[in-house]
Amino acid sequence: MTQEQWGVVRNELMQTLGQGHFANWIEPLEFRGLTDGVCTFGVPTTFIGNYVSQNFADQIIYQLNRSGERVTRLAFDVANANTATSQQRAAAPAADPAPNGIGLEGRFTFDRFVVGKPNELAYAAAKRVAEGGPVSFNPLFLYGGVGLGKTHLMHAIAHELRQRKPELTVHYVSAEKFMYEFVRAIRDNTMMDFKHLFRSVDVLMVDDVQFIAGKSSTQEEFFHTFNALIDERKQIIISGDRAPGEIKDLEDRIKSRLQCGLVVDLHPTDYELRLGILQSKLAVHRETDPDVIVAEGVLEFLAHRISTNVRVLEGALTRLFAFSSLVGREITLELAQDCLADILRVSERKVTVEEIQRKVSEYYSIRLSDMIGPKRKRDYARPRQVAMWFCKQMTSRSLPEIGRRFGGRDHTTVIHGVRRIDELRSKDSQLADDLENLRRVLEE
Repeated sequence: MTQEQWGVVRNELMQTLGQGHFANWIEPLEFRGLTDGVCTFGVPTTFIGNYVSQNFADQIIYQLNRSGERVTRLAFDVANANTATSQQRAAAPAADPAPNGIGLEGRFTFDRFVVGKPNELAYAAAKRVAEGGPVSFNPLFLYGGVGLGKTHLMHAIAHELRQRKPELTVHYVSAEKFMYEFVRAIRDNTMMDFKHLFRSVDVLMVDDVQFIAGKSSTQEEFFHTFNALIDERKQIIISGDRAPGEIKDLEDRIKSRLQCGLVVDLHPTDYELRLGILQSKLAVHRETDPDVIVAEGVLEFLAHRISTNVRVLEGALTRLFAFSSLVGREITLELAQDCLADILRVSERKVTVEEIQRKVSEYYSIRLSDMIGPKRKRDYARPRQVAMWFCKQMTSRSLPEIGRRFGGRDHTTVIHGVRRIDELRSKDSQLADDLENLRRVLEE
């Protein structure tokens, strides 16, 4: 193969990959030779060789073979380094190039994500981004507690984009990994490689962004990376355990950037969604173990009792599958109670002040900010008293602490609100019905 032939292949790659990817990753390659099916290129750094082998090896090999050559793999020779060593370190087999988004969980796809009212907006937004076309919101920020599906949706986006738009460079990374790579780049004096990696992607996904809070240097680099990608109209997807404005020690300028897109809350699961998740997991399990028998009422029991964490819920069912297989018994309600005794004890329902406030405001169709704010209109005052009453009944928080959670009110205001609801509930049938309905909602 001659330099002229490589020039033709380069032009084809520029058309296929686009000017940005070509300039960043293909242009630095220097054709060295082709021997026994191995095509060798000189590269300025090991990083570039590794990145090209992971993300573009299959396309390069395809174009080389189209030109009439027989190429089975690529090797990269770092300039001014020992050739044999560098070839061994950066060689990439054609049959199994590493895909974009190393570390993606194969089962975290859209068809495995159970959709319900608490997560339907997050799901719809994730699906829109995964189509790969222009969207009206950037970044997409997903937040919620542990086990509610944030990471699942991010992995699903990456999987879908790889199928729909294989030419795009999609990079998924946890915030901890971003920080680790940043620190290592400083230590090894490879900051240009680090910047090149994170600022040349088409889609950047950063999971659990709260882990960079308080890390000033990492936040500085994240801020500039974010801005560089937004300026290039590249898509960014971020997840966190709470809304951007509520992440302690996260710089205000980063909070502001994160809030300029679409911020979506994945609410705690309701009973119907948890039951759907269990039914879906059972259906998947039956594909490999069609003889498994789950007695009537077991899934409903688990959906009622394990309500705080989907991972724990799924883990409980997995344990039942394993136990049933080992002892050869049907999964009955009695077996579930015995086998999951430890999980059921830990999963006793614990209602928080914030959950009560949110559920009460939703029930009365008012804004949460109005309910806990200073307004004294009856439309807000009565739901506020109801929420205080439930906080006193269903949490262990002290009266002064409850008052602080309601806009910094004095504990005497809480006492008055609780007493007022106690007085009215025996006289006002509508209020009594409201309290019963809300109790069922909070005990789900």
